[in-house]
Amino acid sequence: MLREIQQVLRFFQLFGKKRQEDGLIATGGLLVLLWTDTGDSFQSVNCTIAAAGHWCTGINMKELQPDLKVRMFPSGSCPCPPPDPDDLCAFTELYGSLRLLLSFQINDATVFRPELCARIERFLHSYSLANPRIKTHFKFKFSQQTFQRDFSYNKRATIKNTAIENRWSLMLDVTCKTQPPACVKKGRWCQGGHPVLGGWLPLSVPPEAMDQGLFGELSIQPVTLLSPCVMQYPNLATQLTHIQISFAVLVYGPSNVPLTGPSTFFQNLPAHLDCQDLGLCSIHCSSVQDSVGTVYTVEQEQEDLEQGSVSSVQQSLLLYVFLQHSDPFASQLSDMMVTEVLIEHHLEDILNNNRQAITKAMQNELKNALKAQNLRKKSQQKMRAAAEVILSSSISIVSSSSNMDFRNACLNSMKVRDTHNLSAALHESLRRVTSWKFAPRARCYSAQVEEQPEGDDPTRREI
Repeated sequence: MLREIQQVLRFFQLFGKKRQEDGLIATGGLLVLLWTDTGDSFQSVNCTIAAAGHWCTGINMKELQPDLKVRMFPSGSCPCPPPDPDDLCAFTELYGSLRLLLSFQINDATVFRPELCARIERFLHSYSLANPRIKTHFKFKFSQQTFQRDFSYNKRATIKNTAIENRWSLMLDVTCKTQPPACVKKGRWCQGGHPVLGGWLPLSVPPEAMDQGLFGELSIQPVTLLSPCVMQYPNLATQLTHIQISFAVLVYGPSNVPLTGPSTFFQNLPAHLDCQDLGLCSIHCSSVQDSVGTVYTVEQEQEDLEQGSVSSVQQSLLLYVFLQHSDPFASQLSDMMVTEVLIEHHLEDILNNNRQAITKAMQNELKNALKAQNLRKKSQQKMRAAAEVILSSSISIVSSSSNMDFRNACLNSMKVRDTHNLSAALHESLRRVTSWKFAPRARCYSAQVEEQPEGDDPTRREI
């Protein structure tokens, strides 16, 4: 069933490309509705996919539905009962009249394993990340129970590539749900991210794929996104904990539909990366999930672990890998859909056929994405060394002073009883003052964080 949903979304996206070429904004809604027969025992699973809004304007539902069903189900599909009108009414109230409504039924109930719902949810989540203008809704009704999730994002970044005749553009979700620390004031925490566009890498198509009909030019482009963004706090300690690689395919223009199979190539990629050049201790593949991608865990150095035990913000790096294909002889919608299927089927062969070039490109892109973080780490090492000198000098002055009034005033100001506790209090105070130095950036997304009263702000009081 996941494969059928993927095919329908490919059709929507490739058709929507024409709308973007006509100058229409690709906005609207997508509904994926699953439901089963009534009762605890069911023999079939029903699926309805509905679309509305500008992104599918121009679709002739009556003409395209039969053709799309034939492509998806060459041997024919069983009649599907109509979906609940209440579900469709709620959808059309948000996005207007339906532009496309496709329903099908899978009679083999064994395909509906417990994990299928989670796989479809992960797939739609990955799809929505690269298509934030299309608000995606997933609803599953089973045995009088309903599960629903809506994918909607407020922070979006547009990426354009002028190297391809201004035809390639992409909008990514950059929303970061990491909650800011309690000491952060209103509007001083970036709730988004800043994607970095990598360079295009041409790929050679292996002979096996060409024998199956995959022709034309093929290339990949990485896009990296480090989150949460801490550019407004240049002295704040950070830890990179995870690197996640996700796939989306672009065929002669943005399709942005995720590939569903795990990639052995990217599972083995850490063994071929120079971690020292990246400024990392080591990385290893920790998990692989359909529709989510490959996740790497970043091992921390001892110094970073000690620093992280104090107060550091954990960051993750998301790496999108987009495939671009162009073939002047495959301009029809049906040809584009066949090409995407061929790319997905031969993806592993394509990656292995270009192993050396792709590994080098991934090394460069990861290094570029982590460059600012590595510079930050070097600056913080200098700052920590300077802070130790400041701390040692301050304690020495207080301890060696013969003026009891001065010593008591220092102890009372830091609310401690002796010089031993004074050292710990000064260390924590100095860390807060330096770590949370705020440097506003115009490109950051301001956050709506509840502002604390000035009197309760320890950093303000200590300064």
